[in-house]
Amino acid sequence: MEKLYKDEITSYIVGDREDFYSKLLNEADEVASKINEILQKGNIDLLKNAEKLVQFVVENREAALIAFARQEGIAWAEHSLTLQFKLEWVHAIRRTIWHYLKDYDKEENAYLSLSEFRILIYQMEKQINDSLDQFLNSFFISYSEYKDELINSQRKTVEHLSVPIIPLSAHVAVLPLIGIIDVYRIYTIEEKVLTDISMLKIRTLILDLSGITDMDMEVIHHFQKVLEGISLMGCKAVITGLRPELVRKMIQLGVTFDDKAETKGTLQQTLPEYYKPERS
Repeated sequence: MEKLYKDEITSYIVGDREDFYSKLLNEADEVASKINEILQKGNIDLLKNAEKLVQFVVENREAALIAFARQEGIAWAEHSLTLQFKLEWVHAIRRTIWHYLKDYDKEENAYLSLSEFRILIYQMEKQINDSLDQFLNSFFISYSEYKDELINSQRKTVEHLSVPIIPLSAHVAVLPLIGIIDVYRIYTIEEKVLTDISMLKIRTLILDLSGITDMDMEVIHHFQKVLEGISLMGCKAVITGLRPELVRKMIQLGVTFDDKAETKGTLQQTLPEYYKPERS
């Protein structure tokens, strides 16, 4: 019986599509002017999606509601649509639902002194508000997760570009490192170095550290492990450009790279030893 009531209420709200759209747009002035823009930019039909949301909310279809919210969150994040509009739109849908429920209640009470429909409507109040809040919560989580994944992916791409392994010959390559190497970046360096040694068949890798401004203790220790990994890949590591401040820090920590790599002065001094241009 309760399901029949809810189906009837859903039909009452969205049965007359034009009337539903009109009332909804009146409740969301700012979003109303953006409907076509959002449709063109993100291929998102706000009015049709509002119908779907009303159905899921009124009929208390939790699984469908959450799936729909996550789908919407990804779509809005993917096209960088304004969250303020989404929030206003859902609140407008909330107000529109309650507008219809009040009218529905009045019509039923015109011929029933104690309407089961009215009791059901009051019982639905908490469920409808909870469902809409759950939709917003799932939407924002999905939106945030997509944005976080996008940022991490972009950061990883940038970090990989900042680890340029440059082949000098068939088996010799140079890796010039610049800037600050933090914990995140040293893992990127490790991944890129070991992958490229395998892919490019590198036998000698020259790591130029002249552009490194700082390395903390944890990074220095991990850099040693990177050198060990290079050796395990059957590749020789050559370090150039160690700066005085970095050498002093290594001395204070009792750390050395000598047993894991050959150290040279500058990259310019070292290149002629490993790079022999072919004569035409």
